[in-house]
Amino acid sequence: MREEEKKPTSTIRRILKQRWALSAIYIASAAIILAAAFLLQNSFDDSAKDGKEESAETGKNYGEPSVEVNSNLETIKMPVADADKSVIKKQFYDVNADEKAQEEALVFYNNRYEQNKGIDIAMEDGKSFDVKASLSGNVTKVQDDALLGNLVEVEHEDGVVTRYQSVKDIKVAVGDKVKQGQAIATAGKSQINEEAGVHVHFEIRKDNIALNPLDFVDKQASAIQSATEAEADKEETPAVEGSEADKEETPAVEGSEADKEETPAVEESETDKEETPAVDETDESTDLESGTDEEGSVPGEDTTEESDSLKDSLNQSN
Repeated sequence: MREEEKKPTSTIRRILKQRWALSAIYIASAAIILAAAFLLQNSFDDSAKDGKEESAETGKNYGEPSVEVNSNLETIKMPVADADKSVIKKQFYDVNADEKAQEEALVFYNNRYEQNKGIDIAMEDGKSFDVKASLSGNVTKVQDDALLGNLVEVEHEDGVVTRYQSVKDIKVAVGDKVKQGQAIATAGKSQINEEAGVHVHFEIRKDNIALNPLDFVDKQASAIQSATEAEADKEETPAVEGSEADKEETPAVEGSEADKEETPAVEESETDKEETPAVDETDESTDLESGTDEEGSVPGEDTTEESDSLKDSLNQSN
């Protein structure tokens, strides 16, 4: 049995001992490696072809116009189809305008004047016309109002809202998304401004503050944001003037000088010196020490002279 088991191993050894055995093994292994590489390359080529076909399908509509997504990139338009044939019946009330322009921008109703918060647009022929969306956005309000002549409100980005009043035959509802230039209603009349006839009252508001629409027509919607920020900076930053006013209102140097004037310490000391005759007391003490009285006489000298005269008289008598 052991000899039979050794026979296969001996045949393999015999084959390996041949000169051509190793070269044959190398050739076979190389053929296997090349075949595997070829199969992998074919699989990669197939996946690349699939990707090209998908990209070609997605690029079929490349030449068609794209839909505007960001309304800030849109240019604000008048809410009419033909702006050249339109006229403005009532201008926006501008606080910085002259007195005449402000009077013309007032709306008179029910014995009361009100400032016009937008512009009233009509056609030259006085006929009705389609009211177009000035910007793309979402409809947030549709209101029937006989006084204003009905209302449509469209909300945009960054707190910008466009309002269309004095309209009829409204074609949109709350929650609808409208594109710029889309017809949303038809021009009509309103009780608050009957003089304008058939018109549309158009407003642009930023954070519920009415702006002059003519200042932003044919400009990008982002100009509204930049304009309001610049106006807010002007109103909120008078820092330099305030600091100068504070300096003028605080005369610290003058106050210190006034305090000095109110405290005449030197004068009080001088008056104290005058009220205290210290020098007289010292003079009296020196007079007493020198033995003189107030009149300047010396009592000691008088007694000595009298004793000398007595001695002289006694000597003469003797």
